[in-house]
Amino acid sequence: MASKGIKPSNSFGKKALEPLAAGMKVGLFGGSFDPAHIGHLHLAQTAKKRLGLDKVLWLVSPGNPLKPAKSWGNYSERLQSAKDITKTSPMQIVCESEKTLSTRYTIDTINGFKRRWPSADFVWLIGADNLRSFHLWRNWQQIVQTIPIAIISRPDDPVRARLSPFARQFAKYRLPQTVAKSLVSRTSPAWVYLSAPHCPVSSTAIRQN
Repeated sequence: MASKGIKPSNSFGKKALEPLAAGMKVGLFGGSFDPAHIGHLHLAQTAKKRLGLDKVLWLVSPGNPLKPAKSWGNYSERLQSAKDITKTSPMQIVCESEKTLSTRYTIDTINGFKRRWPSADFVWLIGADNLRSFHLWRNWQQIVQTIPIAIISRPDDPVRARLSPFARQFAKYRLPQTVAKSLVSRTSPAWVYLSAPHCPVSSTAIRQN
């Protein structure tokens, strides 16, 4: 039975109908995906392989609270772009969870998943280009205390991102890449920075073109 306030699993998106088994390692990959592109898929596939994940759930945000509503882009189009880019990757699953749960903030989404599937192991996936603004997210320190975090390098990842408030404040909880596959089962706070070959595609460049 679903926890109070959390809808049944079939409302999380058609490709996420099956329950998440106890001990299953699941990456949560949130974003605007405006539009989703091969760079996002590269990041998700890198995380799946390097962290030893069973699945990666793409959580298409209804809207980024840090940006004005007029810049959010059409939700249905963004959702479809994520489905299109993952259609040949069966363990990359596009979900409408944030829309279904009416959440706008990452901490609420994470808590929703952990309540709905308490026996699954979750890790939050984030591109390093977003690390510089992570401290602006609502309850960002609580996020770090709630779920392990994997940061995947991106082409536009400047040195200042790795020197961000998050990286500095939680420096002692950073794990070496050599033990990345243990991250998802670690007690929070715990995080790893994954270096990887870059895919130089960005949503901003696609929109501009």
